Amino acid sequence: MNFETIYKTYWQKVFRLCMGYANDTDAAKDLAQETFIKVWKQLPKFRNESSIGTWIFRIASNTCLRQIQKESKLPKSELPLEIQDEISETNIEKDIQFLYQCISELKEVERIIISLELEDMNQKEIAEIVGLSEGNVRVKIHRIKEKLIQKFKKNGN
Repeated sequence: MNFETIYKTYWQKVFRLCMGYANDTDAAKDLAQETFIKVWKQLPKFRNESSIGTWIFRIASNTCLRQIQKESKLPKSELPLEIQDEISETNIEKDIQFLYQCISELKEVERIIISLELEDMNQKEIAEIVGLSEGNVRVKIHRIKEKLIQKFKKNGN
């Protein structure tokens, strides 16, 4: 698989993963771009020990975690202004924005896990990316979903 194909195939998924971390469109674009710079540089060294998608998501997750460590983040309960301006009046879009807000309030590992789950990645691959057992990932996904359901219930959704 050449870089251009990889980029076209994984850009949106990596961007959404980064959005779950940053809760800021511009920051998520920067993190996704940084991820693909690393992918491009490391592609000749890729050994096919895992799927290319698993490898890319691991790079993206590590890039996001390093960025969080480098800088102080927005208060997790606040949405950035540009997202607030983009919220439309439809309930579905409000729910999606609220979901991103709730995801941004989770612990870093939980954010990775639920973001990958939302991308329909299988639990074995998620386990490889985050470095946990498949059973542990399954339990965490269940608990994360319960947390998000409770937040939606408190919000009246």
